[in-house]
Amino acid sequence: MNDMLAGEISSVAEFLAHALEMEVESAERYRELADNMEVHNNPQVATLFRRLAVEGDAHVEQVTRRCASIELPNIAPWAFKWTSPDGPESPAMEDLHYLMSRRQALELALHNEVRGLAFYIQVADRSLDAEVRQLAGEMAREEHAHVAMLENWLRREVDNELASPGDLDPPNMPE
Repeated sequence: MNDMLAGEISSVAEFLAHALEMEVESAERYRELADNMEVHNNPQVATLFRRLAVEGDAHVEQVTRRCASIELPNIAPWAFKWTSPDGPESPAMEDLHYLMSRRQALELALHNEVRGLAFYIQVADRSLDAEVRQLAGEMAREEHAHVAMLENWLRREVDNELASPGDLDPPNMPE
């Protein structure tokens, strides 16, 4: 498991601020990816990314409910305590290809859910605050369920390369 945690998270409010940012960013990124896939005439993958965004929105709602009675700290984008430039669950744009298959999209999503799971596990293992450890452990169990869901989707996915979208406007490099 890669080290996803760059420092100790010492309070429930700080932990929930991290969790909320991670989930919001992930859902937003999946919507961006869906839009990108639609522009490139890859409707099957666009639909999958939209479904993942809806799943992400559900995670945002869960975290938001937990935050209802807590004032969250305002954390600068560069001050979050994860080791990646974006939140652990956010797919990197460079991992996207406009001709990617549903299988490749699911593998990308699974990779990011595993990173989110690793983040929560590391917070649960390392925080000195018992309440943070308990809450991070609970969220790690929820992430484990998301990982299992994606693994199940991936097992059922039949990757028919013949059905992958054709490039209707391939890059044209002048000679």
